[in-house]
Amino acid sequence: ENKDNNLQRERMLKCHNVLHEFWAAYVPCESQFLDAVQLTLEQIDVIRRLTEKYDPSLILCTSVTDIKAAHEQGRMCSLIGVEGGHSLASSLPVLRTLYSIGVRYLTLTSNCNTPWADSQLVDAPGSKPEHNGLTNFGKNVVKEMNRLGMLVDLAHVAVHTMLAALEVSKAPVIFSHSSARALCNTTRNVPDHVLRLVALKGGLVMINFYSQFLTCHKKATADDAIAHINHVRNVAGVDSVGLGAGYDGINLTPEGLEDVSSYPTLFAALIGTGKWSIEDLKKLAGLNFLRVMQEVEKVRDAMKAAGVGPYEDDDNNIKRSQKNCSSINLF
Repeated sequence: ENKDNNLQRERMLKCHNVLHEFWAAYVPCESQFLDAVQLTLEQIDVIRRLTEKYDPSLILCTSVTDIKAAHEQGRMCSLIGVEGGHSLASSLPVLRTLYSIGVRYLTLTSNCNTPWADSQLVDAPGSKPEHNGLTNFGKNVVKEMNRLGMLVDLAHVAVHTMLAALEVSKAPVIFSHSSARALCNTTRNVPDHVLRLVALKGGLVMINFYSQFLTCHKKATADDAIAHINHVRNVAGVDSVGLGAGYDGINLTPEGLEDVSSYPTLFAALIGTGKWSIEDLKKLAGLNFLRVMQEVEKVRDAMKAAGVGPYEDDDNNIKRSQKNCSSINLF
């Protein structure tokens, strides 16, 4: 049975040319101050076991070198991301541990503030920021991610958090699954002035295909997704746009873009506009992401060569304010 499943998976991958994807280790905001770290580790365990189950079709990748090697072997890369800074429990040692077991991006917040970062919820009408972006500890989180070689993901964060992270980070940042706010005015999308800063930083905005983020309504089409792709390209440039559909994390998909099998149709439609060359589409499909990940690795290597050591948990105010059921006050 496993052999048959593997053969079916291989046929699918060859058909649709999906070569690498991130699995998001997501745990609900309600676990913050409780058991978020344990639940996150359990999610990562599921991802790793899933990857092992479908070996050799799937292989765990943690670097650009791994991705390229898997591509040459005709295998699909499983990469691990953690969606939500609450999974850290405000602990840099936890961040370092997550990196050591394969996590290569962290979304600074999910749909809730952390004790050190504001989420997009504070940008909603009538809401107020809690931290005005990032606290000093939050800035250390970004710096430590740079030192480790972990991608800083700004999907879900408030605009002030976006700006703070862009200022602090030495490496390019990503929006793993966000669209253009100019076309759909929701706090989950990226405003134009931030798009320009992302481009200056050499970063990447990966378009989310959730219908609500494309049209601000329950219905959308492939043309709506194309409009967002083109808008980000027009504002930030072809080097700063990618695909971050969010499949299996969204329940409303555009007509004609229900899953990855529709990507060839998407690319054909982009070619049909006369504005996209084959080289442009290669960038959109993955080369832009590989470039950003490689730059993140270069920053890591440069910091190591410069002798930059681990950042410390030096924000005692955060420690004292933790509400989670832990033994932190014993130390």
